[in-house]
Amino acid sequence: MVHELLIGSVTVPNNLILAPMAGVTDLPFRLLCKEQGAGMTCMEMVSAKAILYKNRNTDALMEIHPEETCASLQLFGNDPAIISEMAKKIEERPFKVLDINMGCPVPKVVNNGEGSALMKDPVLAGKIIEATARAIDKPVTVKIRKGFDEAHVNAVEMAHVAEESGAAAVAVHARTREQYYAGKADWDIIRAVKDAVKIPVIGNGDVTDGPSAKAMLIETGCDGVMVGRAAQGNPWIFSRISTYLKTGSDPSKPDIDTLLAMIERHLQMQLAVKGDYIGIREMRKHVAWYTTGYAHSARIRREINAAESVDEIRRVLDTLRGNTL
Repeated sequence: MVHELLIGSVTVPNNLILAPMAGVTDLPFRLLCKEQGAGMTCMEMVSAKAILYKNRNTDALMEIHPEETCASLQLFGNDPAIISEMAKKIEERPFKVLDINMGCPVPKVVNNGEGSALMKDPVLAGKIIEATARAIDKPVTVKIRKGFDEAHVNAVEMAHVAEESGAAAVAVHARTREQYYAGKADWDIIRAVKDAVKIPVIGNGDVTDGPSAKAMLIETGCDGVMVGRAAQGNPWIFSRISTYLKTGSDPSKPDIDTLLAMIERHLQMQLAVKGDYIGIREMRKHVAWYTTGYAHSARIRREINAAESVDEIRRVLDTLRGNTL
């Protein structure tokens, strides 16, 4: 069930994929997930207009490390000309696949007619995909949702549009925009999309471990599994899923020493990439995710959120030593 995944001209080493998550899948976190077995890592979404207007923060979002050998860069926008032109402008960057975001539920994105708002306009979505696929040689993929709301479930139609417009694969988050990330993901919609198109279909939603990944692959027939929130504070999820799919055994969570070593490594990478001020503040949420489920995690979160220096973070983490799950 773990196998190579062909997306256009790109061979992805395995079919376990880190989902793009704004504010989460930055360079340090992607590298950790790649080391733990993610076949492809997806970057934080980047505004096509921000590239056009040379926004000073955009270059950092698009940074790719040489060791990140199979990265997907995700653009969002609602203008076919701008998205396709910016895709062409950045094509020389070392990403393997260009993804177009048609699933982001955040109001400020949706209210601009971007992200999951495009689920309401398949014609415009098709124009964006077609223009971009024609503009660049790299494969273009699309991330969609089940629909905008339960009254407008159109993932199958959108997947058809994507395929006909030149997309090399489609990822389906099996929730509507209205649901955001709440409620149960509807895997039946992934199955319906898989039955409707010939391009690879990547399932997303409620994969939290090896058994759920296996269940999704069996129940939907999807070609790959995309892991999002379950990877937060848990880059090991990819190696654990892979082990389960290959052997049937479900590895236990890392022990406290392994956990603390990973946090320290993540901290060092974050500081190197973003500097002390931003790095320390961005690590706060990661430490909260890493330590969920451990004794005194609520106290740890409070103290980490008040930490202003690397030494303070380390002092707080030292109090975890000797704890158990």
